[in-house]
This record gives sequence, C-alpha cells and structure tokens, in this order.
Amino acid sequence: MNELEITYHGHSCVQVSYEDKSIIIDPFLTGNSLAVARPEDIHVQYVLLTHAHSDHIADAVTIAKQNNATVIATHELATYMGWQGVNTHGMNIGGAYSFEFGRVKMTQAFHSSSIVLEDEQRIVYAGMPGGFLVTINGKTLYHVGDTGLFSDLKLIGDRNSIDIAFVPIGDNFTMGPEDALQAAEWIHAGVTVPVHYDTFPPIRQDADAFVGALEAKNLKGLALKAGEKVKI
Repeated sequence: MNELEITYHGHSCVQVSYEDKSIIIDPFLTGNSLAVARPEDIHVQYVLLTHAHSDHIADAVTIAKQNNATVIATHELATYMGWQGVNTHGMNIGGAYSFEFGRVKMTQAFHSSSIVLEDEQRIVYAGMPGGFLVTINGKTLYHVGDTGLFSDLKLIGDRNSIDIAFVPIGDNFTMGPEDALQAAEWIHAGVTVPVHYDTFPPIRQDADAFVGALEAKNLKGLALKAGEKVKI
C-alpha cells in the first residue's frame, strides 16, 4: 500500500499528498514567521478550511488561484471564497463527500469563525468552525481544527480508526496542553501531532513536553517543525 506524505507547514497548516493528488488544510504561510514554505511553493488541487480566521485562510485565495484548486469549507465560508474568484465546494458540520482524492467529513469544533475587515471596522460571520476527517487510500487523518475540549471527541475516536490526528495545544484561543491530552486520549490516533502553538506570544507551548505526556499515557506523539514531513 502506498503511503501518504504529510507535510507540516507550521501553525495549523497541513499538506497531504498521495500519488499525483495533494490537499492543504488551513494555509497560513504569509505572515507566519515560523513557516519555511511560501504560497508559490504550494502545488495542490484542493484547499480545506476549518474556519475563517486569518491565521487559517491567509493564503487560501492565492494558492487556490495559482493552482486552479477547489476550496472546501462550510457553506458560508465557501460562498465568501467564491466571491473572491475561486472554485469552491461548500459543506457543513456532520456532512461527508467523496472527492477524487478521498472522502472528507466535517466535524464540529467549539470556537468562532469570522472575517475581520479592519479598514471597515466590520466583522463578517463565516459559519460554524469545524474539523476534518480525511480518508485517503484507507488512511484517516483528523484535523481537529481550532477548538476547546468537548466530549464528542471520544465519540469521533470510537467511531473512526484514525491514523494521525492534529490537535491544537496553544491555549488562550484553543485547548491548552492539559485539555489537548484528554482530547488525544479520546481520539486515540496512531500518532498525535500538536499544532496551533508558538506562532504568537500568547500561544507559546512546549511541544516536546506535550509529546512526553502523551507517551506517559502510552500514546504516540510527534512534534513536527515547520517543513518536516511524515509518512503514514
């Protein structure tokens, strides 16, 4: 069985490639001091967005346009992206759809989702935030999205055989390490990768310590640096 190649681009940005297909989740490269890739380096057919905050959609339009890629997001965010001139596929929480690369299911997340128009001092509602279960070639990746801890993560873990999970640990805006550890126990992925930390001062965390806490509970963790790859 061919492996999936997963590249962590820093913050919450994850790229998944299999054979000649590639997708990217929450592209935030421009303005991210930890990122080593630039938008022009990214070659994908699909761009998945968990929610509308700028640190998750910053490069979505640029990447989608330069690749003629399709943006997958909640209906409201997909509509907004369509107005920016890109191809879109709208979804909503609990829904699933089979694309040419694999199956995507949107899960809930407890967070907010909006586009802040600084010049106008106006905030645009962008639908509910979410996460993504992505299944490609029999392997399942779970990008939890920005969220606080919620007990349905256990249900999601029980109902799915998850090979790799990307879980936020930054605190302040999302779960911190303690709640993320509980989330990882419930999800019970083959490997848990911490995300959404260190990019800004309020979310500084020790990812290696988090991985150590996972291992103390007999869970496998992996702290990736921006640009690092892993195969599953």
